[in-house]
Amino acid sequence: MIKAVLFDLDDTLLWDERSVKESLEATCRYAAELTGVDPERLEESLRREARALYESYETFPFTKMIGINPFEGLWGNFSQGELDGFVKLRELAPKYRAESWTRALLALGVDKPDLGCELGERFASERRNRPIVYEETFEVLDRLKGNYSLLLLTNGSPDLQQEKLDMVPELIPYFDHIVISGQFGEGKPSANLFKHAVRLLGIEPHEGVMIGDKLTTDILGANGIGMPSVWINRHGVERTDEIVPAYEISSLRELPELLIRIG
Repeated sequence: MIKAVLFDLDDTLLWDERSVKESLEATCRYAAELTGVDPERLEESLRREARALYESYETFPFTKMIGINPFEGLWGNFSQGELDGFVKLRELAPKYRAESWTRALLALGVDKPDLGCELGERFASERRNRPIVYEETFEVLDRLKGNYSLLLLTNGSPDLQQEKLDMVPELIPYFDHIVISGQFGEGKPSANLFKHAVRLLGIEPHEGVMIGDKLTTDILGANGIGMPSVWINRHGVERTDEIVPAYEISSLRELPELLIRIG
């Protein structure tokens, strides 16, 4: 019998990918008005330069372990978190934002560090103005609340993930527990993190179901402790058999009936 449902946050309940995309487009359009660069080429350049710079820092293994991606680095302040990695990220973040945009411009022949700094702050502001929720999120949570214990299990920095939730405050009351990897000290797919969630819920692994969009974190982590996993594959991505979810859906609206079948 299924007693609890564990949800990932980004690109499962919140449409983070779209928030980032729209914020990048708005920032690149602004840069294009000032410099004449092609905004689409600037976006491509920024994505490339930001990722390369992010991976060059000594903090990269830590961010990978906790589950903080390069685009979160472009708007996060990392003001919370006791681990040494968060202390270093707090120091790096302003430099990373400015340098990512400066390098992106330079790759297109525009050498303007001051503008790079301005764009770094502008993107952060644009992203904070775009909390986008999938249209079915609240509909599905309404159907599940009261029938199952609900736990939110999200990778990321404590302050940034909390900020995302505070942007959509009506989401928070649905959950009996909210677990952020940066507070725990390990990110999905860590078995320790999943076992911690199970203990909070007071269930056995087979009595819970993990819902998420990432095979390498959500699905792998659940599989690792014997918890049924549901991969939400909204874009029809083809997968290999390296990581196999127990179930696959294309919309959260399929979830309530699936849980009944599983149970």
